[in-house]
Formats: sequence, structure tokens, C-alpha cells
Amino acid sequence: MKYQQLENLECGWKWQYLNKKWREGENITRYIDTSEIDHAVSLLKSIEYDTTHVVDWIEQHMAPELDNKLKQAIRAKRKRHYNSEQTHTKKKSIDLDFRVWEKLSHRANELGCTLSEAIEYLLSEASRSEKATKTVSSLKEDLSKLLS
Repeated sequence: MKYQQLENLECGWKWQYLNKKWREGENITRYIDTSEIDHAVSLLKSIEYDTTHVVDWIEQHMAPELDNKLKQAIRAKRKRHYNSEQTHTKKKSIDLDFRVWEKLSHRANELGCTLSEAIEYLLSEASRSEKATKTVSSLKEDLSKLLS
């Protein structure tokens, strides 16, 4: 397996995932009755700092339809966790205004590449253009010195 599973760490992630889903208004339990739901959720909240019991809670109380979503979320979290350990695999983010992102997206589509590749391309083009401008200006200066 590429990414090591650490039970204690992942139990904390599972608890956070379930708690977030509950705060968003989803029924995370397999129960229909509100008193059973409230009891199961209060049990979940009580094991926040004893996260290894989360696995037992999941087996007893979690809604079966959440099982696959939880596994996917934990797999993604595990991947991000291990990728963030090295700078070359760590996900980076930049803050773009929507109109800037939209222009960049159109340019990337024109070039048939990703946003990152489009940024690299535009930066290299700007660098080449800058070098060409410097060369032309130095040639103009040399020419004007020769003519005077």
C-alpha cells in the first residue's frame, strides 16, 4: 500500500467527518427516530477525545449509505496528509480573482493544457519578451551612438 494507515490519526479524521456531516444537517445514523439519533450523536460527541472508539460507533450507529463516502473521504485525507510531507507533492494554492481565473482558464483551454502549465507558459513568454525588449533597446542605443 502506498500510504500507511494510522488508526489513531484516521479515527480522528472519521470523527471530524461525521461531526461535520451532522452539523451540515445530514443524518449520519442508521436510525429514523429522533431520540435514537440524538442519543447516537451525543455518544459520538462524547468520544471526541477517545477517537479509537469511533470505529465501534461507526459499526453500531452509522448510516450504511455513508460508508462509501466516509472511506473515500478518509482515502483522500490520507493522500493529502502524506503528500504534504514533501514540498514537491504538497498541494499549493494561489488566490485569484474570478475574472483572472476565467482569463487564465480560457488561455489554458486555447493552449490545451492545465492551469499550471498555462501559468508556466505565460511566465516564460513574458521572460522572452522582456529579454527581446532589452536586446532591441540596447541595439537602438548602440545604433544611435554610432550615428552620432
